[in-house]
Amino acid sequence: MNKKIKKIAIVGPESTGKSTMSIALAKHYNVPWVPEYARYYCEALPADCTLQDEINMFHGQVALEESILATAETDFIICDTTFATVKIWSDEFFGETPQIVLDGLKNRPYDFYILLDIDLPWQDDPLRDFPHKREHFMQVWHNELSALNANYVVIGGIETRLQNAIKAIDEFL
Repeated sequence: MNKKIKKIAIVGPESTGKSTMSIALAKHYNVPWVPEYARYYCEALPADCTLQDEINMFHGQVALEESILATAETDFIICDTTFATVKIWSDEFFGETPQIVLDGLKNRPYDFYILLDIDLPWQDDPLRDFPHKREHFMQVWHNELSALNANYVVIGGIETRLQNAIKAIDEFL
């Protein structure tokens, strides 16, 4: 009984509501939710993030997804971001992406992405760095998803954000 469980990823720049959205969608559909491993990892970092930390976050995100996929009894799961964020942050901070992450992007695809728009107000958070580069990172996400030939849709709306995402997922399924 090795059915293919679809992975739906909620992605986007900082402060676009990815965690809130992914939790709400998982609850709405009554499916497992994969949290963002990097948030927990970075909260515990005693110093500035290194390229090795980025590799560790890649491995942590993959392990978290694999553990949830192994026990899921649903047709799909909701992922609060993906390890594509490791590529984006590695490129931004270090000017390069570890090869294992590049290989992972090719070999571990997601079935559908919801790219959250930057139309929500910025929320300060100690783990957020770029309130004035939201447009830049929105374009980076478009570029990364296009490079992956990803099936994705941009979701916006402040009051209708969740309903828009549900409609997109229903159409995908």
